[in-house]
Order: sequence, then structure tokens, then C-alpha cells
Amino acid sequence: MDLVEWLITRDSIAHRADATARGFSPSHVRAAIRAGHVRRIRSTWIALEDAPRELFTAATAAGRLTCLSLARRRKWWIPDNEDNQHHLQVGPNAHRLLKDVTFHWAKPLVDRGDRVLEASVEDALAHIAQCLSQEDALSVWESAVKIEHLDLESVRAVHWPDAASRNCANTIRGMSDSGLETIFVVRLSPWGVPIRQQVMLAGHKVDVLIGTHLVVQLDGFAFHSSSADRTRDVAHDAQLRLRGYTVLRFTYAQVIHDWAYVEATVAAAIARGLHLSPAAQARRA
Repeated sequence: MDLVEWLITRDSIAHRADATARGFSPSHVRAAIRAGHVRRIRSTWIALEDAPRELFTAATAAGRLTCLSLARRRKWWIPDNEDNQHHLQVGPNAHRLLKDVTFHWAKPLVDRGDRVLEASVEDALAHIAQCLSQEDALSVWESAVKIEHLDLESVRAVHWPDAASRNCANTIRGMSDSGLETIFVVRLSPWGVPIRQQVMLAGHKVDVLIGTHLVVQLDGFAFHSSSADRTRDVAHDAQLRLRGYTVLRFTYAQVIHDWAYVEATVAAAIARGLHLSPAAQARRA
């Protein structure tokens, strides 16, 4: 395997010390740079032309991807109104003259050494808690818990550096199937009605169950998108109604951009006692 082939296996970018450890001598690397086969970044990194831009930027700044940048790279859920800047965890020797970069200077929770371009999951979560609103931060944290298969007790045992991070760690449930679901639950939590997530009813899980009989299904961008999915959802809704449940279904656009409508609709359903069982509704009448 030559140097270019090796770089391809490493996201097209690598620390020169790793290249040396792999058996590529410093003179071999210098020759590849002179020939234009690879690019040098500062004195310590080499990359191919197609290296991911965010990793190239991190190497140029002597930093690591963190916060929303690491979230995007690891495919965590991100609010659609967040910036597209590169978020970098950096030390005192960082290159500060880069454009479209947000620097995070705090001491790392996990020191991953100088040969990696991604901060730890814990550091990224801490930076997200500091950068975003509580609601949005919780949505990203819930997504990270699901995608990274994080244990809630382990997350809460971390020595988080600030109140925002500690609040996220103590609030997450590990139940949300999407960031949209987290936003919905966070907004309704102060209402004082029982709320459960991902409850199995009529053979399938529902996103949110309010009380015992008010089902809320949330149609995000990445879910319920195909014709087959839609057919399955309609059939499931019918089965739920036959069993006495009220089903409310909201889209991403409604939850994010027309919350007043969503809130009013759910409030009206609760006011009518639709979150209660038919027997409880009859007693209430």
C-alpha cells in the first residue's frame, strides 16, 4: 500500500507521526509533498485534495472538531437553524485567523492527544450545551445518546464543567426517536400531565403518549417519508382509534415553525379529557 492509498483509508488526512509509524519514512512523505500527491498542513499533517473540509480546517487550526461540527460528522440530530461554522476545540497554540470558525478554548474533559482531529463525545456535548438553547441542546444530546449508545448513568457520572451541561445530563431520558420528539416533550413537560415516549400500542411504538389515551405522532424529515411508511402509519392510526385512543399527528414544520397551533391543539384535546381512558372520560362527564 502506498502513501496515497493509506491516506484514503484514513479519511484522506493523517498526522505525519502516524505515517512514520505505518512505515512511510519522512523522506518518502517529503517526496510525495514535492510531487503534489499530498498536501502538507502546518508541519504535522498531510492530506489529499479530497480531504473533508472540516478536518482540513481542524488540522490548519491545530484543533479538533467539536460542538455542532462533530455532531454533523457523527450524524446527530441538529436544529435546522443552526450555523454552518466549523466549531473547533483548541489550545493556546491554535491558529486564530481562520474565517467561519468558532473556537472553544476550555480545557478538554478527555485529552485525546495531538494525532486526532475530533474531540471526544463528552467534550462535544459540553460545548453544545454552552452554544445552544436548553431545548435545542437537549435535542442534540438525546440524539447523541441514541446514536452513540451511551449509558445514561455513565453520562451523568461525567464531571461536567458547567450548569448547562449538568442540566442536560440530568434531564435526558434516552427515549427520543428524533430531535423533534425531544423538543415536543421538553415543551410539554411543565404542563403536569403524564408523558411517556416510545410506548408500544397496537403492535407498534408511538412517539408520545399523553395520559393514557392521547397519542401524538411526529413526522420528521428523516422518518415516515416513503409511501410504504405512510400506509403503515395510517393503518396504525386506524387501529389506535378502534382501541379508543385519540391520535394527533404533527409535521416537523408545525412543531418548529407553528408551535402555537400545536400547543393549542394539544391543550384543546386535554381540556376535553381525550388523554383519559373512555371510562375515565365518562366518569368525568
